[in-house]
Amino acid sequence: MYSQFGLFIDGSWTPGAVTAEVISPVTEKPLGTVPAATADETRAALDAAARALPKLRALGGFARAEALHKAADEMIRRTDEAARMIALETGKPIAQAGREWGLACDQFRWFAEEARRIYGRIVDSRVPGGRFEVTREPVGIVGAFTAWNFPAALPARKLAPALAAGCPVVLRPSSQTPGVAMVMVDCLRAAGLPDGAVNLVVGSTGNTYAPIMADTRVRKVSLTGSTRVGQQMIRDAADTVKKVSMELGGNAPLIVYDDADLENALDLTVPTKFANCGQVCVTPDRIFVHDSLHDAFVEGFVARTAKIRLGDGLDPDTGMGPLINGGRLEEIESIVQDAIRAGATLAHGGKRPAHLNSGYFFEPTVLTDVTDDMKVFAEENFGPIAAITRFSSEEEALTRANASDMGLSAYAFTRSPDRARRTVAALKSGMVGINSFALAASEAPFGGTNHSGMGREGGIEGIEDYLDTKLAQIVF
Repeated sequence: MYSQFGLFIDGSWTPGAVTAEVISPVTEKPLGTVPAATADETRAALDAAARALPKLRALGGFARAEALHKAADEMIRRTDEAARMIALETGKPIAQAGREWGLACDQFRWFAEEARRIYGRIVDSRVPGGRFEVTREPVGIVGAFTAWNFPAALPARKLAPALAAGCPVVLRPSSQTPGVAMVMVDCLRAAGLPDGAVNLVVGSTGNTYAPIMADTRVRKVSLTGSTRVGQQMIRDAADTVKKVSMELGGNAPLIVYDDADLENALDLTVPTKFANCGQVCVTPDRIFVHDSLHDAFVEGFVARTAKIRLGDGLDPDTGMGPLINGGRLEEIESIVQDAIRAGATLAHGGKRPAHLNSGYFFEPTVLTDVTDDMKVFAEENFGPIAAITRFSSEEEALTRANASDMGLSAYAFTRSPDRARRTVAALKSGMVGINSFALAASEAPFGGTNHSGMGREGGIEGIEDYLDTKLAQIVF
């Protein structure tokens, strides 16, 4: 399955000296083996990136744009291969996998065009005969670290803007889902970028993360991962004063006001909550429903949840796949049981499905009578658990929604434009959806505040973290 790939260093695939197994979350059996980089191999990738930096910068924005468009063309051609790889490695339904690959393709299209629009400006000088010239330059080598839950979209959000800006990248994808990133890097190889512009290493923290963070030539690191890992990366980046951007954990509130379109709220919330088995950083975790709609909302939510079919993501009839590994399965079981012991009501699910004899499956679960201090509400559960509670007033809902260190995404359903504006202004979050969960798009800035991270991926803002600003005073 991985035989045509490996580590990608200086424009070539290499098998590496050490291998590691990739486990299917559906069968709990190996999908295959991939090379696990040594520290020397990671340093070789960094050396290749250093050699590529002047070449990539010299290409100019228009040539880099053409290369990224070629990569997107190749990605589209290989959509079926990539979607199957995503479904195999993550277990997510094949339709969701295909949509994710499409989002990844779109990132390269968007940033191909942004490469043509890296603008500077002229500023009048107080010095007679002088002027200030403000220009933008690539920040340098980038270390990119991505999580397993979106193994195509997350690398694309880092590779596309970095390459558009003229920055070589050493990509370290999750060891649990490396194959999708390998397909993407192979598409970039086919696009004709300079050798070393893109490098890929998979392996242990000591052999991959540590050499990247210690190397003074790496001027920027980008992470999608947990808040705990992000905090450590910030500390490590300080030693060599690297620029950092990171999209970390979330614990998104959803407020269903008394004037919400109930059916629309249910139709959108249920599939969003259980997409990718709930392993989505922007999924609605804390669901606040007005007293007047609460019972009807719960009834409709349970009815829709009961129709979700669990199974292998390669089966087109599957509505939800497994969790990524056994550790996540045990954690979700524990969270549900803790909530029930603390007084929550189990309205649906709550256990491993009896009809599936293998895989890390857990039933889509609905909990009601949840209080704000329960772990299922106070922390990101990152699983197929919908935790529902009541509220009585707009002020109460907003106060409780903001009672979190996280600030990635937040949502509300209302028919009132005025209430929508008040809610957007009041919620402490990097992104807010009103009557919509559609926040992830290449043309829009994606990211959070507070413990959910810093920097933005996507939109015109997405390329900013990969550029340095240079000022020149020129007098004649």
